[in-house]
Amino acid sequence: MSTHTRKSHFLGTKLRALRKGNGLTLEELSARCIQEHPASAPSVSYLSMIESGKRVPGDEVLALLAAIFQRDPRWFFDGSDAGSAAPERAARAGGPAGVPLEPAFLFSKEVLQAAIPELLAQTGTTGRQFAHLLIRSHQEMSRNDFPDLERAAEGVGERRFPLDADDLMRLARHHGLQLKWFERKPVLARDNDRELRSMLRSFYEAPRTVYLNRALQNDPARLKFDLAAHLGHKVLHEGDGLKSAHATGGEMGGSPEGGELPAAGMSAQDVLHAWRDFECSFFAGALLAPKAPFRRFLARESYRVEAGEKMQLTPALVMRRMTKVSPYPYWHFFDAYPPGYLRAVYRGNGIPLPWGNMAQASDPCPHWAVFRMIHEARGPDRGSQISVLRDGERSLLYCCHSRRASDMAGNPHVLSVGIDLTPALGSHGVDAGEIVGLVSEACLEHHGEARIPRAAGEAIRAVARVLNIAWVEDALAQPARIICPRSTRCPRSEPCDGARASRAREITDVRAEIVGRARRAR
Repeated sequence: MSTHTRKSHFLGTKLRALRKGNGLTLEELSARCIQEHPASAPSVSYLSMIESGKRVPGDEVLALLAAIFQRDPRWFFDGSDAGSAAPERAARAGGPAGVPLEPAFLFSKEVLQAAIPELLAQTGTTGRQFAHLLIRSHQEMSRNDFPDLERAAEGVGERRFPLDADDLMRLARHHGLQLKWFERKPVLARDNDRELRSMLRSFYEAPRTVYLNRALQNDPARLKFDLAAHLGHKVLHEGDGLKSAHATGGEMGGSPEGGELPAAGMSAQDVLHAWRDFECSFFAGALLAPKAPFRRFLARESYRVEAGEKMQLTPALVMRRMTKVSPYPYWHFFDAYPPGYLRAVYRGNGIPLPWGNMAQASDPCPHWAVFRMIHEARGPDRGSQISVLRDGERSLLYCCHSRRASDMAGNPHVLSVGIDLTPALGSHGVDAGEIVGLVSEACLEHHGEARIPRAAGEAIRAVARVLNIAWVEDALAQPARIICPRSTRCPRSEPCDGARASRAREITDVRAEIVGRARRAR
C-alpha cells in the first residue's frame, strides 16, 4: 500500500477543511479547477470521494488542488492539524463595536423615545439620516443576508444572468407596470445644508406607473438598475408609491428632496422611506446579479470590477453585490462624494470609518485610497492599495480597489471595495500579526509608505490566489500606506498633511503620568 493511500484520510479531511474554510461548495471548487486546468480538473463527485477518503488523487490532480489553495502537495499528507485551515471568525458580525447599555434604566424604551428626538435636533441630524444609520447597522450585523429579498428577486428573474434592458422592460410590463418617458436635464437641488447638481432619473407613481428620464436610454446599466428597483417596489409593496425617487447625489444613499429640516425627531415616514429604498435597492442587485450565477461569474473574472461592464452592470452594483455573494465574508464598501461625504457604506469587517457620514470630518486622514482619489485632480482613474490601519494599539491590514466615477448629473465621486486580509492570512496558516508587523514597520521607516517586504508579499500573494481576487495581487505592485481613522492621531513619524499641528495633550495621558509618578515614589 502506497504512503498516499495510507494517509488518504489526512488529505480528505484537509481538503474539506480548506474548501469549507474558504466558503466554497464542491461545485465551485470543481469550477475553479476547470478554470485553472480543464484537462485534469476533477468532477464534483470525484472531489466528494477524495474528501471522504474513498479516492486518492493522482499527482496531477493533487498538484492542481495544491495550486488553487497555495499549499505544498506534501502538506495534505503530513498529519498536521487540518483545523488550522479554517479561517478565524470575527468576534462580531461587522460594523463598530457595540456599547454596553448600562445602567439599564437609562436605556429604557421610554427614556430613548424622549432623548433621541432632542439628540437629532441638537446635532442637526434628519430623521432620514438616522434611519439610514439604523439600517446600515442592521445590514452589517446581519452580514448583508436578506434571504426573503433574495428569494423574491429570484422568483421574478428566475436566476437568469445576465438580463438586458429589454428583459427588464418585459418583466416590468409582465408585472403590470406602465413605462412612461420624460425629458429633464440636471438642476441645482438642495440636499439638507448644501446645494448640488442633481438629475431626476426615474420615479414611481402609484399604483403602476414608472416614469423614466430619456437620458437613461444612453446608459443601459443605470436604466436596468432603476427598472429593477421600481419592479421591486411593485413586487414587495404592491406599488403603493411610498418610495423615494431616483435622483443623483443625495446624501446617505437617499435622493435630494429638499424641504425644510424637521425641528426635531423623526417621523414614521422617514423610517419607512429609508427602509423601502434599501429593500428595493437590494432587490435590484439580487435580480440583476443573482447569487449563484453571479458568484460563478466573479470567480471566472477573478473579482475584477471592470468585468461588470460586459454585463451592463454599474460598478457600484458589482462592488456592493460582491460583498454579498463572495464566500469570503470580510468586505467593506464606500461611495464617497467630495469634499468628504460617505454616501453609502457597508462594513462587513468592522473597519473604522475614515470620515463622518452626515458631515465632513474636520481631521480626515488623506491616505485612504477613496479620499486620496477624490482630492487628486490627476492620476489613474482606478487602482488597488494595501493599507495598514493604525487604530489605537491595533494594526489592521486591508486591501481595496477604488475607481473614479461620475453620476448622471456629472458629479464626481469615488467607489471603493475592499477586504480585511487578516482573517485570510490566518486561514492560510500564516502568522497574520507578523505579516502586519512587517508591512507596518516598513511603512513607518519610510515616512508612511513603502514597498511591501518580500516575505509579507509572498504571503499576501498566496492568499490573493486562494481567494481568487486579482486586484489584491495587483496591489502588491504599489507601495503600502499607513492610514488611520483620524489624522490628529496620525502614527507617522512625520504627520501627514491632514494632521493639524497642535500642542494639545490627552487628559488620559496626563492622568497616566501622575499615577505612574505616584507609584514610582512609593
